[in-house]
Amino acid sequence: MKKKTLRALAIGCHPDDIEFMMSGTLFLLKEQGAELFYMNVADGGCGTQEYSTEEICAIRKEEAKKASSYLGAAWFKSIAHDMEVVFDMKLVRKVAAVMREVDPSIILAPSLYDYMEDHMNTARIVSTAAFTIGMPNFVTDPVRPILHREIALYHALPYGLQDAYQRPVIPHFLVDVSSVMKRKTAMLSLHDSQRNWLDSSQKIDSYVETMQNMCHEVGSIYSHQYQFAEGWIRHNPLGYSNPQYKPLEKALRGSWEQVH
Repeated sequence: MKKKTLRALAIGCHPDDIEFMMSGTLFLLKEQGAELFYMNVADGGCGTQEYSTEEICAIRKEEAKKASSYLGAAWFKSIAHDMEVVFDMKLVRKVAAVMREVDPSIILAPSLYDYMEDHMNTARIVSTAAFTIGMPNFVTDPVRPILHREIALYHALPYGLQDAYQRPVIPHFLVDVSSVMKRKTAMLSLHDSQRNWLDSSQKIDSYVETMQNMCHEVGSIYSHQYQFAEGWIRHNPLGYSNPQYKPLEKALRGSWEQVH
């Protein structure tokens, strides 16, 4: 019997969130032969002081598609507007439909603890949608058949590495992304529309350097051997899988380190 290909679904909130906090791990999974899938819940329509809503949504959609293509991932369209990502069953049903279509063993999601409500609501939506994949009575939008499989759900660290109260969010384990930092940087750089926006709204002189500095900080704080790292928190496996089911750790054996 042919071995089933590992599938990983990354779901961020805004276009460029995956690039900031998850893409290094995704590049490493790609190197291990995994099939990758890429989705942003929000369309990025408020991420500008230059363009109309229609213009920036079109721009950011194309940027996300280019980034997904550069990663080698299948792209799924956004389902909500910026600042309208709320914990709502309509959005849960749409995200659950994507999950059932993809049939992933690994789901990567934002942190449940973040500075921004859109990010945390996305994490809640993803967590709830993943919980329903084997429930015949939970109807997705569009309708998709249930999955008979285990899923491992992992949360990335928040942008800024702190929660809304400025408390550090500590990962369970680190993934060494030093070998793929050039590709992670190139992927983030495809979101060119965000240069001026992040500079004006968050006083970030270089969003690429900000990402690099965060990866370096994660590596230097929690590891003695990683120059650049991404941190991950494993969602409680109850209701999702056997606690010993660890497909991300297994796939990246030798590239990750437990945080003590």
